[in-house]
Amino acid sequence: MSEQQTDRPVSSSHALPAEQARKELLGASADRHWWQRATVWIGVAVLAAAAVGAYAWSRSSAARAAPQFVSQPVGKGDITLTVMANGTLQPTRSVTIGSELSGTVSRVLVDVNDTVKKGQVLVELDPTKLRSQVERSQASLASAQANLAQANATVAEAQANLKRLEEVHRISGGKVPAASEMDTGRATLDRAVAAKNASAAAVKDAQAALASDETNLSKASIVSPINGVVLTRSVEPGNAVAASLQAVTLFTLAEDLSQLRLDVNVDEADVGSVRQGQEASFTVSAYPGRSFPARVARVAFGSTTTDNVVTFTTRLNVDNEDQTLRPGMTASATIISTQRKDVMLVPNAALRFTPVQQAAPSGGSAPAGGASGGKSGGAGIMGQLMPRPPRMSGSSRGSDEPALPAGQGRVWIDEGASARALVVRTGITDGRSTEVTSSELQPGMRVITDQRAAGAK
Repeated sequence: MSEQQTDRPVSSSHALPAEQARKELLGASADRHWWQRATVWIGVAVLAAAAVGAYAWSRSSAARAAPQFVSQPVGKGDITLTVMANGTLQPTRSVTIGSELSGTVSRVLVDVNDTVKKGQVLVELDPTKLRSQVERSQASLASAQANLAQANATVAEAQANLKRLEEVHRISGGKVPAASEMDTGRATLDRAVAAKNASAAAVKDAQAALASDETNLSKASIVSPINGVVLTRSVEPGNAVAASLQAVTLFTLAEDLSQLRLDVNVDEADVGSVRQGQEASFTVSAYPGRSFPARVARVAFGSTTTDNVVTFTTRLNVDNEDQTLRPGMTASATIISTQRKDVMLVPNAALRFTPVQQAAPSGGSAPAGGASGGKSGGAGIMGQLMPRPPRMSGSSRGSDEPALPAGQGRVWIDEGASARALVVRTGITDGRSTEVTSSELQPGMRVITDQRAAGAK
């Protein structure tokens, strides 16, 4: 009975749990269509996310590859062209006082910084020897005058004697006196006249010698030839003055320190911009926070060469009414050559700037700020997703740009992702900004001064 029960087929009631278990193992999707399966949609979501990521990556790469310009706005204002030069303050007129005579200094009547008047005695030499020479010259003159008086008497005597001989000769009808006596009388008169002339010349010589000695005596008291101030003094009482081939320097005087002159050395590259009458200013080390006004008085035609540097001496007139400045001070002068009011200005860096040519993704080069031109060589989304080795981005300046004539320049206008070149006419520059004129360039436009590498911060 037991074996027969074993060979019976399994009933449907026993098979039902096994079918349910199989369905549970395979999942409910086994009986669904393919678009109803979760794995399909999961794959689609992954591909969509990958496409979005690739698109975002390409956009960020393009943004990083775009040129990054540094620009400044065009402005309007005043600009000044200046010339820098260094020099030394000097008095408008200085006089060196010396002695033409040798002797011993007896008195010194002035000192440094003293104000003196014209004709004022500055120093006196011992006049003893000079007075003796004057007295001797006076005696020589008196002797010469006495000799002249004697010569005049001799001439008068010779004239009277000759007149008597001539009267006797007339009365006697030429018989007496003898011809030899007449000749002797005439010769005696001639010698007397010559002696008189010599005595007169001796008198003049003695007078000249006396005048010279009196002049030397007066020069023993050395006086000031100008109204001014004593700058230097190099003599003391008791010093021996030996005047040989040249006068010995005793004092240096400066006339009217309320007016000074500043002699500066202007470089040959700047001398063409300097003219008489131009305004200037200067500073000195003694007053670093103060600027003093001046005016160009003269530009020398002659040059000076120092260490192969050619300069031209330019004189500036300086008002020193308050006596603040002193001769000998070293000054740094700024000469105002040209001024422009309310003109359009651009930075000098903008005139020197030229955009860099960036390498295109396909390996060629594309101008900065412009499109690469063309598609990416047929590379699809997979080509963008696949990693590739880094490419060296070559750069080159725009060497094909035509050269501009003198007085013109080129600026680049920042237009966001691109740059546009614009030719302008240039004027004066102060080293930082340059005056420009153009019908297209307007204040407020941004001109490019520099370009940063792609992706730079």
